[in-house]
Amino acid sequence: MAKLILAAERLDRARKLIQAARDLPLPERMGKYDLSYIAGVKDLLRQARDLIKLIPKRAAVTPEMKADVKQILEAADQANQDILH
Repeated sequence: MAKLILAAERLDRARKLIQAARDLPLPERMGKYDLSYIAGVKDLLRQARDLIKLIPKRAAVTPEMKADVKQILEAADQANQDILH
């Protein structure tokens, strides 16, 4: 049986995944156009989004937590723009 993860822990993990995407080393040969680099960045950002996307739909979620989710989703989109474009 899968272990339940609290919403606050999900938010922390999502932030760490976004930071990991930013910290992913740029390949020397192709730079940011290396397909494995692009896939790695997109995978980390997808994992971050997947962790938190259902939090606002829960009944016991506070407005502050919903705002945190929105902020993290925006940070993931911004990281995608900053890293890959």
